[in-house]
Amino acid sequence: MRRVAFHPEADNEVIEAARYYETRSAGLGFSFLIELDSSIEQVVANPEAYQLVSEDVRRKPFRRFPHSLLYVIEVDRIRVVAVAHQKRRPNYWRFRLLG
Repeated sequence: MRRVAFHPEADNEVIEAARYYETRSAGLGFSFLIELDSSIEQVVANPEAYQLVSEDVRRKPFRRFPHSLLYVIEVDRIRVVAVAHQKRRPNYWRFRLLG
């Protein structure tokens, strides 16, 4: 089983989104984190199942929230590039592939 590693800015996106949802409704931020965990489990179980959005990056949309997990499959890990809102700033995360 591959390990999962988050780009530091993807970590920040998770925190910001969870905080935002928690301000909207008590417990909603926690629900967002559960959805994230579920998406990660699905990606780890079958990493190639999700749509390619660029040469190496795949997108796993969340079911309940308007976010997607964007990731790269590497030899020993799955690298999460972004946890991106589906309706905002498309492709802003591409520069993260450089480093």
